[in-house]
Amino acid sequence: MKTEEIIESLEETIKNARPVPLTGRVMVESDVLLNMLSELSAALPGELKQAKAIVSDRSNIINSAKQEADDIIRVAEERRKSMINENEIVRSAKATADQMMSDAKLKSREVRKAANDYVEEIMKRADEMLTANVNELRKTRQSIKASQRQGSN
Repeated sequence: MKTEEIIESLEETIKNARPVPLTGRVMVESDVLLNMLSELSAALPGELKQAKAIVSDRSNIINSAKQEADDIIRVAEERRKSMINENEIVRSAKATADQMMSDAKLKSREVRKAANDYVEEIMKRADEMLTANVNELRKTRQSIKASQRQGSN
């Protein structure tokens, strides 16, 4: 019998016992009660072992779940740190690239300005040389015209 059944049987035996007049007590046969208590004692160790095994299993399951949760948290933390490091590398690379682009644009403007200044200087000199040559050519032409006029006179 299971413990619950034995306990129910004990309750039933006490409820059905003969009352002792004027005392509020009941009379039961001791050998019946002792027999039931003996059965209860025999049933309890098995059920206690089963309950202990269940508690032990429960503890093992809880410990295993805690260990698994700790492992998941550890892996997640490592992944978070890795992602942060990757983010920092990307940010650093982007900042470096932005600085390089800014430097290149500045250098490009400086080179373009220097090239424009150089071309302007060359053109100015060419203009001055051409103007001087044109002026020299005009003088020579006038000189030739003047000598032709003198020779025709």
